[in-house]
Amino acid sequence: MINTRQNPALAAALILLATVFIAGTTLVAKALGTEALGAPLHPLQISFGRFVFAFLAISTLVALRRPRFTAPHWGLHLGRTSFGWMGVTLMFAAVAYIPLADATAITFLNPVFGMLLAIPLLGETVGRWRWAAAAIALLGAMVLLRPTPASFQPASLLALAAAAVMGLELIFIKRLAGREKPLQILWFNNLLGSLIASVAVIAVWQPPTAEQWALMVALGSMMACAQGCFINGMARADASFVAPFSYATLIFAAIYDFAVFAEAPDAITVLGAVIILAGAALLAWREGRQRVPTLHVDPGAQADQDFSR
Repeated sequence: MINTRQNPALAAALILLATVFIAGTTLVAKALGTEALGAPLHPLQISFGRFVFAFLAISTLVALRRPRFTAPHWGLHLGRTSFGWMGVTLMFAAVAYIPLADATAITFLNPVFGMLLAIPLLGETVGRWRWAAAAIALLGAMVLLRPTPASFQPASLLALAAAAVMGLELIFIKRLAGREKPLQILWFNNLLGSLIASVAVIAVWQPPTAEQWALMVALGSMMACAQGCFINGMARADASFVAPFSYATLIFAAIYDFAVFAEAPDAITVLGAVIILAGAALLAWREGRQRVPTLHVDPGAQADQDFSR
């Protein structure tokens, strides 16, 4: 538990910086998964780079700060990390085939899936406002899926599956919330993710080029920076205030995609994204109304709820 002085302006700036980094990870994943720098890498190899180099970056911080860790709840960590690794891998697979804006918008459904899964798995009760938010967001997803024979993008289903799996991850995050310190949660998450990714990548490993190695290092480092910025931002303002700033990830993803791959969002992308964000914003607003305000927060757990990549 952390007692941090509230600073909404700094919180907003940190969350926006985190979105710059997280959108950058999807751009790098797309470059690695296409022929931009040589033979495309398998999504399992890309997620290997994400977890291993993020773990090394966070381990460096742990070595410098020497925090005191408590006994981890291995079962919750393993469940959370397994679904997180799977969701990230599916997301990286999706961005190689569809625009970054589409994939990013679809994965914003993860809190909706988390809400739906919490009904049978956690016994939570969902009111009419939450159901309305879920319906709006899912409508936006249907728009982005372009469900007509002429325009349907099968790879969009990968992004939808990523959102669903990340929703499962949120169930474990809710169970983990408040049990351990934020830095400890991040360290164990990336440790276990590195181990899972290292085993999974063996069957598909191919020697990366020097440029691809550099991008994998950048991928993991940007993810570590994003997580650090988000945790510090969440610690300095109410979740209901900072949550809308996390949607800037979609804006930066679209900018990066246009600047590097010359892919501009079309009208369907804009419409679907706006609908999804409307549903997500309604859900965040409702959650904020129901949460009791306090200065004593667990920013690591709350950050993961809003930023579980």
